[in-house]
Amino acid sequence: MDGSRAVEELAVALVEAESVNPALAAEGSGEGAAAEVVAAWARAVGLEAELVEALPGRPNVVVTARGTGGGRTLMLNGHLDTVGAGGMERPYEARIEDGRLYGRGAYDMKGAVAAALVAAARAHEERLAGDVVVACVIDEEYGSAGTERLVAARSADAAIVCEPTDERVCIAHKGFRGFEVEMPGRAAHGSRPDLGVDAIAAMGPVLTRLGELAARLAREPGHPLLGPGSIHASLIEGGQEYSSYPAHCLVTGERRLIPGESEDVVVGELDQLVSGTAAKVRLTLGREPFEIAPRHPFPAQVAAAAGVDGLHGIAFWTDAALLVAAGIPSVVYGPSGGDAHADEEWVDLASLERCCDAYLAVARSL
Repeated sequence: MDGSRAVEELAVALVEAESVNPALAAEGSGEGAAAEVVAAWARAVGLEAELVEALPGRPNVVVTARGTGGGRTLMLNGHLDTVGAGGMERPYEARIEDGRLYGRGAYDMKGAVAAALVAAARAHEERLAGDVVVACVIDEEYGSAGTERLVAARSADAAIVCEPTDERVCIAHKGFRGFEVEMPGRAAHGSRPDLGVDAIAAMGPVLTRLGELAARLAREPGHPLLGPGSIHASLIEGGQEYSSYPAHCLVTGERRLIPGESEDVVVGELDQLVSGTAAKVRLTLGREPFEIAPRHPFPAQVAAAAGVDGLHGIAFWTDAALLVAAGIPSVVYGPSGGDAHADEEWVDLASLERCCDAYLAVARSL
């Protein structure tokens, strides 16, 4: 198989299959069309492809290059969903210019999924002893229901999450915990301060304390690869009309966690934010941080196969945290590119080829 040509053609086909996560954008169709592209391609090159519904109408595709026996199983994990098209003019018309593939999802992360699939096809041709499993999952951009469903039914001896890392081997990333702070007020005509309670103004001390906490966290040394944790207010809403005292104010925020920080830490911090006020706090969606010990042999094995030096951390969350929690040693390693979630998203085609070679080299070494 001509690896570079196959990766490019498959990446183009995946970009042209709209797979916007419907939890993020009303226009999103979900991952079905991209899943069909993956399954059809895999079966055409002699690989096994199983579609497993992780959410209604939204299937994972688990592609397997079956080994001859006696080897270990490598999982290559990548997500099929994307964020919305934003201000892109033709988001699903893949465009190649100057060695770059442009289009929604090219960098995050359909190019890497294509590289992983071609690596599995090449492993099949070489008749390696162990299996190579490419888990093309749904919903990573929102709730990670795809990898949650995956690890409930499958395992592997090691895994590479193929998220874009600019070809760095990454062994840690932050987790997150969302929260809401709701401040009650009392509606009244704007001319009646004796009757009204201004919920927006009452939220002021909470926001001031949040800013102070953010500054304090930023001064801490934090994790050696990730730095400190952080907190920020994401959204604020309140009131009902111009000439009335606002009956409520709601702040939505996010706390980014480093390895070693638990939910209990967040609960304590939020309690301090609202202490002495009438506000109520609710925790929302959250995910744990990810870390694999630098001394574990697998990160060094991936770095050697990729021909790169050093082990790194990344700021964004990935499904690697779920894989490690399920007992699968994992790293994050993927291609170079730019403008993920932005209007000129692109991935470097030569980088995809190098990643494909690295994934295959890791499979050989297992």
